[in-house]
Amino acid sequence: MKADIRQRAGGFLASMVLPLVLLASCQPKEESMKIEELNDFATRYAAAWSSQDPARFASFYSENGSLRINDGEPSIGRDAVERTAREFMTAFPDMVIKLVEVRQDGDRVEFHWHWTGTNSGPGGTGNAVDLRGHELWTLNSDGLILESLGHLDETEYQRQLNADAKGSNSES
Repeated sequence: MKADIRQRAGGFLASMVLPLVLLASCQPKEESMKIEELNDFATRYAAAWSSQDPARFASFYSENGSLRINDGEPSIGRDAVERTAREFMTAFPDMVIKLVEVRQDGDRVEFHWHWTGTNSGPGGTGNAVDLRGHELWTLNSDGLILESLGHLDETEYQRQLNADAKGSNSES
């Protein structure tokens, strides 16, 4: 009789535990959901950079968030971030930023991008730029950017921006 009870109890536990284990293994891992959320955020952020709508872009930043490009002065606060975005969008009215990759790096997020555009805004050179770079983001608890440290090859940017119209700087 005791063996029969143990067998039934074992069968009962197996019938309850196995489905739970299988169900748990089918659930998405929290980390992959985080990556999906970051990919979505980064895709929308790139679209906002490309939108010619600086307020839309600045909405990705916390009220006291900052944007710094290379070693330049940081734009601190959403209004300052909006002004910086407006300057780029005015100088490069056809600017497109595309997401290349986004990944978590400890407490920071790496947003790798590809930027194309023509410096055809007021006083522009008329030259096209085609650059890759990245931003290191620190996000706040609301999922907005608290700090963005942008990195691009400044020498290459200046070379492309200031190349003469005939392209003689690109040929030796």
